[in-house]
Amino acid sequence: MLRVLTINAGSSSLKAAAFNLCQSEETRIWNNQLDCTDPLTASQTLLAELADAHPDWSPDAIGHRVVHGGTHFTAPTQINDDVVQAIADLTPLAPLHQPANLAGIHAAQQLFPALPQFACFDTAFHRGRDFVHEAYALPRTYYEKGIRRYGFHGLSYQFICDEIRQQYPELYMGKLVLCHLGNGASMAAVHAGRCVETTMGFTPTDGLIMGTRSGQIDPGVLLHLMDQEHLTSKELLTLLTKKSGLMGVSNDYSSDMRKLLDSDTRESREAIEMFVYRCQYFIGALVAAMQGIDGLVFTGGIGEHSHIIREKIVAGLQWLGIQLAPISNSQHQLQVSTSSSRVAVLVLPTDEERTIARAVHRLIQ
Repeated sequence: MLRVLTINAGSSSLKAAAFNLCQSEETRIWNNQLDCTDPLTASQTLLAELADAHPDWSPDAIGHRVVHGGTHFTAPTQINDDVVQAIADLTPLAPLHQPANLAGIHAAQQLFPALPQFACFDTAFHRGRDFVHEAYALPRTYYEKGIRRYGFHGLSYQFICDEIRQQYPELYMGKLVLCHLGNGASMAAVHAGRCVETTMGFTPTDGLIMGTRSGQIDPGVLLHLMDQEHLTSKELLTLLTKKSGLMGVSNDYSSDMRKLLDSDTRESREAIEMFVYRCQYFIGALVAAMQGIDGLVFTGGIGEHSHIIREKIVAGLQWLGIQLAPISNSQHQLQVSTSSSRVAVLVLPTDEERTIARAVHRLIQ
């Protein structure tokens, strides 16, 4: 039995979970989350709660979520000084996430200096795609310097693929569009468990409209904002990642889809319509990238819990032969498509922490 503690440190919160794993069984015995600005203090608080709940349990190893692995990290990796430095060097590629991930690692190293610790990268799932799917149409020297379309939410996508392989092995071998829809939102086209294309690119700001992130935008807009509105790079970063998306389009009403759905303002309605349209737009693009689709999977906070948004998205996909079963959808059942639908539609809760624990178990074995 291997006891694994997982740490998912974000910019404003820290999630931790405890697992017991062996060849035939994996059990989550505890998990919790705290809003925080100090990962060390938050880790100490959560570990104290874990000790109270399970006084005889202590970890054998620790796994961390790290958002950006750059070109070097293509799989989960044991952490040492060189790995920590390489993760820190990638901070310019994920300035909102990488410092928090590093803070979580440092906190765990202080609390458990003798334990093996491992980094699991959100970008790793998407590595190995064809050059034309990963590269920007810039001079090739920039590609060699690491300016390329990395993709994110990889731990979530890996978990969903593992679940489909177990529950729907034939569907797993087909062509799937996975929709991770939440405050951060992206999609991935996956064929037989391998990523073909994804909506996020160089940073987690690209692609779909998100809670406070703009998603895809013409780079000429950024040049205009710099030249005509005199925004600095720091101000642009704040605008694109903190003030845009659902929040910006709803005229600062909310980044929470639940609140927008309850609102009767025109701005809230248009924010929802834009979100739905961009989802439909990118699903069409991902289907083209795979030249077909066998399954559509919803996960993430919005994808798992909003039957209204799922219904709105699928309503524009009937040309693909997708038919939603209204009662199954409203009840958030596992399969929400009709028996006559040419494409299976699934709703699967994601579990990034379990993906991390599984990766640590495999590496130690």
